[in-house]
Amino acid sequence: MDSRIEKALIAAVTTFNKVSGINENQFQAALVDVFNSEESYMQKVALLDDCFDSNPSYEDLREIMFDLLLMNFFAADVEKLEEDYLESEEWEDIEEQTIDRGTELLNLLLYLRECADEEIEPELDDFLKEFLLVDEDEFQDEHRIYEPMIANQMLVDSSYEEISRVAAKLDDQQELADIFYPIMSFFAEQNPSEHQFAEYLKASANTAVDAAIYALVIAYNKY
Repeated sequence: MDSRIEKALIAAVTTFNKVSGINENQFQAALVDVFNSEESYMQKVALLDDCFDSNPSYEDLREIMFDLLLMNFFAADVEKLEEDYLESEEWEDIEEQTIDRGTELLNLLLYLRECADEEIEPELDDFLKEFLLVDEDEFQDEHRIYEPMIANQMLVDSSYEEISRVAAKLDDQQELADIFYPIMSFFAEQNPSEHQFAEYLKASANTAVDAAIYALVIAYNKY
């Protein structure tokens, strides 16, 4: 398991437990075992789903952890496979099988990995224009999905309360609806103090999940 992924996973589950008042460590240990497994990627996906099926109190983290599992595959597992594996028919089949899985958080994690590789500071404008290429004609799907961020870039200089207010107005069917608040909050403050994190929680409409996602991204970025 990639050490950066492990740090993010532990931060997310630990924070979720703390905010939710859940006092158990078995679920986190089970997830770590899945990520560390020598099984194939799709077998790991099945094991991941088994963990959540057996622990319904964590259901809201299922697709977020799917994102992390895919990141771990890119960071660690793919190194054990053939050089052109990601261009193989087998991988195309996997992509087809999992096309409806995960969230847009994956793009942010991929961007943060690129920032670390290039030793640059993450910025929302850079994420949208240089990584997602939302201004390019051939990337209009990304422009549609990320329209709430494109239209509200000024929120990076605003408060958690204001970011939450805008998030609450998003259509529930919008791809960013469940992660807009933590992602925009991250770009507004990438290394919050305890007081700032408390303010973030106070403004949240879905406290435990928002806390877990923010903690995950902060931990992944700080590695």
